[in-house]
Amino acid sequence: MLKWHWWRFNANGFFWGMLAGILPAIALAILKSKDVLHGLDLYYWPVLFVLSLLGSVVGTYASPPVNAGTLKSFYKNVRPWGFWKPVHEMVLAEDPQFIANKNFGINMFNIVLGIIGQLCLTILPMYIVLWLKLPLFITVLILFIIILVLKKTWWNRLGEY
Repeated sequence: MLKWHWWRFNANGFFWGMLAGILPAIALAILKSKDVLHGLDLYYWPVLFVLSLLGSVVGTYASPPVNAGTLKSFYKNVRPWGFWKPVHEMVLAEDPQFIANKNFGINMFNIVLGIIGQLCLTILPMYIVLWLKLPLFITVLILFIIILVLKKTWWNRLGEY
């Protein structure tokens, strides 16, 4: 998620963040298999998340930032929201008419709908195979409504972004 919200995040940060999360996760699995640690893996998730996040931040600052041309091009085309102020100012210096993405609310609404739609698409084949008619009907109905709403709030507005 950092790549969409933080201009400074780079491939080095991604690598070190992944490594800082994967290695402790492997160690956790080994320690649990040897009965050194007990409990649900869910209890260890926050620790793994923080380690991964720290690895991402340290790894990002351990290397130079992505070149300004690439950042400006990405920012102009994608117009992400988040911590992009330095890049936004560079883009404004070149193009004073540039307008930042002010659609955070509708974007978040569309993301929530998209997640629910993905969950519907995941459960749909199970209901078909098990031939659970009422849950299948409800899932198809929810999916149909989500598609209609996303058509109006996202697909038809792609040119605005």
